[in-house]
Amino acid sequence: MGMQDFRFDGKRVLVVGGATGMGASAAQTAVELGGEVIVMDVADVKFPVAQVIKVDLRDRASVDAAAAQVTGPIDALFSCAGVADGTPGIMLINFIAQRHLIERLRDDGKLARGGAIAMISSVAGLGWQANLPTVLDFLSQPDWDAMAKWIEGHEGTDSYTFSKQAMNAYVSNEAFPMLKKGVRINAILPGPTDTPLAQANKETWLTFGTDYRKETGGVNLLAREQGDVLNFLCSNASSGITGVTLLVDQGQVSSAITGSFPDEAIQKLASNTPMS
Repeated sequence: MGMQDFRFDGKRVLVVGGATGMGASAAQTAVELGGEVIVMDVADVKFPVAQVIKVDLRDRASVDAAAAQVTGPIDALFSCAGVADGTPGIMLINFIAQRHLIERLRDDGKLARGGAIAMISSVAGLGWQANLPTVLDFLSQPDWDAMAKWIEGHEGTDSYTFSKQAMNAYVSNEAFPMLKKGVRINAILPGPTDTPLAQANKETWLTFGTDYRKETGGVNLLAREQGDVLNFLCSNASSGITGVTLLVDQGQVSSAITGSFPDEAIQKLASNTPMS
């Protein structure tokens, strides 16, 4: 392995939700690493990339039109779009549309063999294994309309937490069939990270784990630190990694699970126990 394995020279990179936050950082790093970067977003992109495609992830026709504008092969796909609870269409934006896009590109032969997908999940999706029968039932729905109908019929699933549990299970479930097509798929689970979305929800998102960071001398992570990990997961340097949901949280979750730093909130999330 050499430094070239971390680079994207001669590769085409698609970043969904790449206008701001972690997606923007991932896109800018991919450009610096030599990639030809395409960004899909509903928001304006304020930095130079090879192509910008407007898309509304709540609208299937818009997503299909955006997919049609992508010419293959795509070597790296960063699936980074996300909104917080209270946003209309949260499951469409956070998961359904991005799954639809991934599978549309795959079925159209636009994902290159040897390529990789990296998604942005969250520590909010911890405990998905304990909820696996429900999550797999959702993932068994064959298309956009069926998934949306399933969400309508299951109270409490049109939520940030369920979107991230679905994503975590999707990554694990798709590792084998994707790899048969020569494509790897992974996700990161960021801890508190200073992004525009987090700032808009800072009373809960950026105060989470304050006691842990105080004890360790840490601070909230930066979008760049998450974007760099996304780039690593889609580079040749991580060629042996697939089906992984990788914590990028300064060790907060692992410390809570083992009890080396007691954190009841994390323990309940990890066990999928409802908060009292």
